Amino acid sequence: MTTQATVHWLPGRMVVKLTVGLLGTAVALLLLAAPLAPAQQARRIPRVGVLAGQSPEGSPPILALRQGLSELGYVEGQTIALEWRWAQGKNEGFAGLAAELVQLKVDIIVAATDPAVQAAQRATRTIPIVMAFATDPVSLGFVTNLARPDGNITGLSFQSSPEIAGKRLQLLREVAPTVARISILGDPSEPDTQNGLREMEAAARGLNLHLQPVELRSGGELDRAFAAIVREHTGGVVILRGTVLFAYRARIAQLAAKHRLPTVAWQRAMTEAGGLISYGASLPDLARRAAYFVDKILKGVKPADLPVEQPTQFELVVNMKTAKALGLSIPRSLLGRPDHVIE
Repeated sequence: MTTQATVHWLPGRMVVKLTVGLLGTAVALLLLAAPLAPAQQARRIPRVGVLAGQSPEGSPPILALRQGLSELGYVEGQTIALEWRWAQGKNEGFAGLAAELVQLKVDIIVAATDPAVQAAQRATRTIPIVMAFATDPVSLGFVTNLARPDGNITGLSFQSSPEIAGKRLQLLREVAPTVARISILGDPSEPDTQNGLREMEAAARGLNLHLQPVELRSGGELDRAFAAIVREHTGGVVILRGTVLFAYRARIAQLAAKHRLPTVAWQRAMTEAGGLISYGASLPDLARRAAYFVDKILKGVKPADLPVEQPTQFELVVNMKTAKALGLSIPRSLLGRPDHVIE
């Protein structure tokens, strides 16, 4: 007696027909109804798009996002994927990069700067957006209010104020007591530049200082901008926030040193690049904190239910090497306060 087996495949199951041979008579049909175990599918990991200003080498603060995610237990490439998109110091590049991330169907977009948030907001109203270094998200239309964002955007803001602007002007006055005219270097294409100028003007009135706004839209305008500053005989420069200004921070420091001008900026990296003083929130700390928002959203919390956070601590950084090159004596009262001194 012979036995033959014929295997037939049907969707989700295997049918085996057994024919037991005595005169070719079929005596059994066995259906194995249990579905086949599907091949194990690759587990999908969440993808987070990051819109940043310049390049991995030129925008070090946002890279602290990785550290924040690691501290929360994420492993890049295993439990989370980061899609980095760099604008190479050009704000106009953010629109295409944001559209690209939307096409990739990332789960979240982390936007480092105001222009990056604007581009992401225009590209999507559904994908959650986490602000890393926004200035004034309410007046810029990113959120309805800080406590209840009411949309797909939340995150962190280091909204400036006349008090912070006044502090920067006061620091410049301390290292250069005779200064009466100060140039304010800003990019008019930046969403927050006008707010920054208004805050500086309000603070300058109380210090009896005259301000000279100087526009800078690209690195190619730097020589012209400093020629205007020198022509007006200003005694110092306050550098406003901006992608171009940050990208060319080293060149700005070189030109300021060449013309023996003390500078005050909003961010530590500007001082590390050769500027004299910076006073503001720590951007690496904000980037690490942005990971908290990413984590909450990935776990199901809606951006509208995550209040926008603001820093409560600000760091003062003084570059003593630059002070010596400028022939400036840093007062003892100031030296006792910095969070970091660059020798």
